[in-house]
Amino acid sequence: MNVLIDTIPENIVKNLILSLGLVLATAAGAFALDVSWPPARQKESEFTGRKLETFQHGSRQEWGYAEAQKDTFLVLHPTKEIKSNAPLYVVLHSAGHDVHSCLACTTKVGNHDIYHAPQDFFALYVDCKANKGDWWWSINKYPGPEVSPPEKRVIDTVKWVVKQYGIDENRVYLCGNSMGGSGTLGIGMRHGDVFAAIKANVPAEVKHVSSRMYFPPQTVPTNITLPDPPIVVDYSAPNDGWSRGHDGFIKAMNDRKYALFMYWGPFGHANNHQEIMKVNDLINSFDWLNVKKNESYPVFTDASTNDTHPWPNQLTDKKAGQINAFFRWKDVSDTADSVETSLFLVKPTELKTTFTIPAEATADVTLRRLQMLKIAPATTVRWRYGKSTGEATADATGCVTIPKLKITAEPTSLVISKLK
Repeated sequence: MNVLIDTIPENIVKNLILSLGLVLATAAGAFALDVSWPPARQKESEFTGRKLETFQHGSRQEWGYAEAQKDTFLVLHPTKEIKSNAPLYVVLHSAGHDVHSCLACTTKVGNHDIYHAPQDFFALYVDCKANKGDWWWSINKYPGPEVSPPEKRVIDTVKWVVKQYGIDENRVYLCGNSMGGSGTLGIGMRHGDVFAAIKANVPAEVKHVSSRMYFPPQTVPTNITLPDPPIVVDYSAPNDGWSRGHDGFIKAMNDRKYALFMYWGPFGHANNHQEIMKVNDLINSFDWLNVKKNESYPVFTDASTNDTHPWPNQLTDKKAGQINAFFRWKDVSDTADSVETSLFLVKPTELKTTFTIPAEATADVTLRRLQMLKIAPATTVRWRYGKSTGEATADATGCVTIPKLKITAEPTSLVISKLK
């Protein structure tokens, strides 16, 4: 070997040594990125009568961070021990908080109520303040449609907690306030394979979700397949400057046949549910924490009972409003040949509200998250709704929409089946 090296010119030897050094340094750097994963528990304590664990971790190479990071997250346990299949409540904090001050808000009712995890849930609180590029849940540094390193971190953290604590993976929910609401929409909608439903309290803009979901003027690339998104609950105020852009968001959700429960009114950039409900008492009327990822759900679009939203030209309007607030459903069956869902309106005896609950509504209905029935794009299927029947053709994503169904408080079954 020495004889061979001696025959190589000195400058080439130096270059070879330098190249080898760079390779080894890169490999060492890649290894260093992974040494702090899985997360390490730093502390165990008690918080509001519930077990609280504090975890720290570094960066995984596959997240794509330019430099190694150090992050903290908190896991809050249910008040009573649940050995397996507990639901998980994931919280994204606002710009005024970090992960610790976010959790501290939950000691007082009315202080960022969306942060308050139900007593029988595990709760995960993650951070985006410690590292500069993570700020605003990454949309400022990573404005393109690609899923960013901070988002990959959040998703991997959620998946780790799900596995570590035996969480029911079909009952994982994401929520946030303000900046966290922006992150909830942007991260949550792109990951319908992780979250059953998401809820955003006064999201501070909708550019995150618009970017990640390829909303107009973008289009979804032909090589990208987006999973059916979670059901979305959004309550925003037209007199809150952060709500700008909701006109485009609402239209994109409707045109794409994505499930949206939307509430608004002049409650500003508020986070106290009691105060918000003085303006719009519907914000907590839909039971989003009982949506399950392994069950199909209907999407209601172009409903006759929807109020006209105030964005962008009626921002001083004092009237509260809603989109799809009164629709409910119950899954009946989902097989390889057909799916059946019962559709109905909530009854006045079931919901106390200042809004007038309609006796009937007309809406286009699309079924998503079908579990067994697989419908290929452009496939024709048969449908039955009450005494009405017909045929419909799936769109380019395999979704079937039945137009102008009349929905009342009396449950009526919608059946979609393959042609025989």
